[in-house]
Amino acid sequence: MPSHHDTGTTPRPDSPASPVPTARSGPATGSGADALYDAIHRRRDVRGQFTGAPIPADVLGRILAAAHAAPSVGLSQPWDFIRVTDDRTRRAFHAHVQHERTVFAATLAGERAERFGGIRIDGILAASMSLVVTYDPARGEPAVLGRHAIADAGLYSVCLAIENLWLAATAEGLGVGWVSFYREPFVQELLGIPAGIRPVAWLCVGPVTHLETTPDLERHGWARRRPLADAVHAERWRGRDDQLPVGSRRG
Repeated sequence: MPSHHDTGTTPRPDSPASPVPTARSGPATGSGADALYDAIHRRRDVRGQFTGAPIPADVLGRILAAAHAAPSVGLSQPWDFIRVTDDRTRRAFHAHVQHERTVFAATLAGERAERFGGIRIDGILAASMSLVVTYDPARGEPAVLGRHAIADAGLYSVCLAIENLWLAATAEGLGVGWVSFYREPFVQELLGIPAGIRPVAWLCVGPVTHLETTPDLERHGWARRRPLADAVHAERWRGRDDQLPVGSRRG
């Protein structure tokens, strides 16, 4: 599941030791590759910075078009997008999410419980709208080219659409927050989603006051980001990669 993710000099793959960019609100600047890296590194999982201001129709159209342009296994395009603005629906979902927060909190103790108590898990009622992204595994059947050996390839495709949407929204100066404290059957019934179609993501979307420089879970001391070098292997698992640029290798 996603975890909680700036202007300045945006780090490029060939300069991993360059300064971490500073998060800000507003659309991305620059062009081409620079604008792309800017959006990637400014992106955050937003919870508490939504203003509630409306999203212009042309902007919403562009971010949805970006999501729909994502690659998909067998060109199945197994995603759909449900726009949710009804206050009653959002309040019902918010109540469900708060119940699930209580369920999770009951599994924690001590310092972990105290840290979680200060973490906000959603912006459902504060955001301008919600976009629910679904997965239809039957899309493209009976033979989805490329999915016969990896059944989850269709689900991966939906996640690519979500990332496209998220980066486009960031480039447009909007915030996005992925809410994961819910039970799929509840959302299916709430939104009338047919059996067999999975609600993969409930995304809160809208203008924000700013984007945090540091992801929420890092700011609250819940988790720390892994160094890139710890995630890169050469040839085989745990193979040391001496081709990484200076400054990104393991010590």
